[in-house]
Parts: sequence; C-alpha cells; structure tokens
Amino acid sequence: MTVIERPHRLIVLLAALQAFGPLSIDMYLPGLPLIAQDLEGSESGVQMTISAFLIGLFIGMLFYGPLSDKFGRRKLLLGGITLYAIASLGCAFAAEIEQLVALRFAQALGGAAASVLGRAIVRDLFPVEESARVLSLMHLVTMLATLVAPLFGGYMLLLAGWRSLFIVLMLFAAITLLFTAWKIPETHVGESRNASILKVFSAYFRIAQHRHAIGYILCMSLTFAGMFAFITASPFVYINYFGIEPTHYAWLFSLNIAGVILFVTLNARFVKRVGTQPILMAASSLAACAGALLLLCGLTGFGGLVTVVIGVLAFVGVTGLIGANCMASLLARYPQQAGAAAGLAVSAQFGLGALSSSLAGSLHDGTPLPMTLIMGLSGIGALSALMLTRKSA
Repeated sequence: MTVIERPHRLIVLLAALQAFGPLSIDMYLPGLPLIAQDLEGSESGVQMTISAFLIGLFIGMLFYGPLSDKFGRRKLLLGGITLYAIASLGCAFAAEIEQLVALRFAQALGGAAASVLGRAIVRDLFPVEESARVLSLMHLVTMLATLVAPLFGGYMLLLAGWRSLFIVLMLFAAITLLFTAWKIPETHVGESRNASILKVFSAYFRIAQHRHAIGYILCMSLTFAGMFAFITASPFVYINYFGIEPTHYAWLFSLNIAGVILFVTLNARFVKRVGTQPILMAASSLAACAGALLLLCGLTGFGGLVTVVIGVLAFVGVTGLIGANCMASLLARYPQQAGAAAGLAVSAQFGLGALSSSLAGSLHDGTPLPMTLIMGLSGIGALSALMLTRKSA
C-alpha cells in the first residue's frame, strides 16, 4: 500500500473522480424533453443518450481495471479524463440525436477511467477497515455535488440552453484533470505490476468463480439498475405523465439525492461500530420493500405521485450505502487485484444500468409502469443476491 502523507485530504478529489458518472447524467436530465425537441428526435431516441453513456462506462471499466493493475493508475486516469473533456465539448455541438449518442459513448469511455480507478486508488491508499468509511465519505461528497446538479441544470436550461450543460462538464473535467495531475501520484506498486496482460485479465474469471463476490456485485448492481430505470424514465413520468414543471422535477430528483446523503452519512458514522454485513442486510431489505411498493403502485395506481415519490426516495436513498459496503467487502477479498475487482463490480453496475435504461426506454408507454416494474424486480433481486454472501464459500 502506497504511503501518502495525510491521504484523507484527497477524499474530495477522489469523490470528484467518482462523480463523473452521476454528474454526466443528472445534470442534463431536466433537458431530455428539450433535447428531443431541439434535435427533432423521439423520446426513446433521446433516452438512448443515457443508455449509450452507460454502455461506454461498462466497456471502459472492463479494460481500465485490469490494465491499471498491470501498468498503474495514474497514466490511464489522466488519459481517460482528457478523452472525457474532448467528448464533452463535442456533445455541446452535436447536430442530431445520432451524433449525440456517439459522443456520449466516447465521453463515457473516458469517464470510466475516473469512475473505476478512483475506487481502486482508495484500496491502494487506505487499510481495509477504513475503505467502507472512506467510500461512504466519497459518496457523500459526490452526492452533495449531484444534489446541486439537476437544480443547476434546470436553471441553466432556462438561461443558456442544454448545450451549455456539456460546456460545464468539460470545464469540470479540465479542473479535475489539473488537480489529479498535481495531487495524485502513482499509487499501485503491488506484485501484480509484474504480471502478464493475460494474467491480469484472467483475474476476472477467478473473481467470478466465488459466490461471495457474485453476491456483492449483483447486490450493488441491481440496486444501481433500479436507480437508472428511475433516472431514464422519471423526466417523462414526472413531467409528462404527472404534469410536474421541469424545475419542480429537479427538486423532486434532488430529494432522492438528499436521501442518499442521509444514508451514507449514517453509514460513515456507524459502519465501524455496527459492521458492514448488518447494515447491508437492513439496506437491502429496505430496497426490496420499496421496490415492492413501487411495483404495486405501477400495477394498480395505488397512491399516485405520492407513493411513487416515497418509494423512489427509499429505494434510491440506500443505493450509495449498499454500493459502499458491497465494494469495501469485495475489495477486502482481492487486495492485489483491486483494479480488476473494482472494474468488474463497477462495470457490472453500469452494464445492468445500461440494460435497465434501455428497457425503460423501449417499454416506455407514457405510464409509470415500466419504471416501477424494473425498480421492483431490481430491489427484490438485490436482497436475493445478498443472500449468496450468507452461505458458506
């Protein structure tokens, strides 16, 4: 483990790396209907800009994780952020939906480096017992940023249009790139640096053979998938179906981020005292119950908008807590393959997120049912996946 003086001072910067994915989606959500109108595309077509981004993250993470175990974190991280910044500028000048989809894919390939390598760096810098707490604090800082993102995006739409949002993302990437180059040295000096390319990628197969690893990865990925069904469908459910104003939608969206902040704050405070496993069980049970409530609402209309808001708040609220504790538990099992373990876990998150996003778009029928159906099944599935970690290896 690399020794860096006062590594806790890097938490904000590491959180910024983790924020590339959420900010790239949350900030422009209020503008999805406007983008569809401006580029003369369909609602399902503009939803593909989210799916393309998630697919790009999925593919990028599969490569960055193992390659960083072999070649180190720093060069791959700087190169990925640079690609993200260039693609963000391209998004700002897209002339049609197809161009925007392609550029979002390229943007995600770059952003994947920040998303996965930031987590691997945590494992490099901090002892195992600190990882869950540090990941929770990182998620807290990230959520504070994403709490502001949809609100900022909603007002930027009114002042400067949707293209300005991608200019902001480009500037965010440029600033993060400068601080990363300045503050983060190479952190990975483990024995895997001497392994062959084939060996570092074969770590995926070794990890995937373990029941506990699959349980943690599926638990965090399924809740993530349910959240992205909400992210993809909610602008049309809230704005078009329930008649909510775009700025009011931004406030309702931010309410869920506030829920995430509350839960990850509690996790950071109590995880060392209570332990990751009891917290994971409680959070996954809550996600399953919230999913069942949303499924009931989607099928019967029970409770209308209020039930949807409450169910989504409970479901999305625990996603960060589940992700932090599952990731810390997983990385503790693979200290020398932290890049591969983080890459597999986070790529699975975004891969299932992409699938969920695509399903929400393709099943879109103008009602809340597709969104609530996917969230309901995801919550129940996450709890079932966690049960795999309760069985003997």
